[in-house]
Amino acid sequence: MTKSEFYVEFNGKKVSQDDIAKKAKEIWKDSGNKVKDLKTVELYYQPEAEKCYYVFNGESKDSVNGAFEV
Repeated sequence: MTKSEFYVEFNGKKVSQDDIAKKAKEIWKDSGNKVKDLKTVELYYQPEAEKCYYVFNGESKDSVNGAFEV
């Protein structure tokens, strides 16, 4: 397979999918969770707000939902 990269450009700012995913995984680990327990990460990026919302492992509890500045 050919290597591909995904970027969002908005309002003079460029964000990569890899950067967003890496930040979400850091949040997971910094919350005291183990990497092996992370099965799915849903990411919802809102470029106009410069925020990314995340859901870990399909949970809807506040402890696994949140947002971070991108």
